[in-house]
Amino acid sequence: MILAKVLENVVSTQKNRSLDSKIIFVVQPIDENGSKVGSVFLALDRVQAGPGDTVIVCREGNGCRQILSDDGAPVNAVIAGIVDAVNLE
Repeated sequence: MILAKVLENVVSTQKNRSLDSKIIFVVQPIDENGSKVGSVFLALDRVQAGPGDTVIVCREGNGCRQILSDDGAPVNAVIAGIVDAVNLE
């Protein structure tokens, strides 16, 4: 799992049936200080996140399919939680 910042939603006129009525966001990976690390990617939302939210993203296909309870879903990134705060102690 990684930290990421939700940037914007994705609009799609056609998508796989497994993704019908699901929201997809563009997310930017960040470090624990909120600095950008790596390239943006798409992630399926499961927690009602929104632009500007810091989130936890699962980036492993089998784990994503388990979160979705759909073995056939063509997904390799799922937003699994919204982060309230990061404390480094």
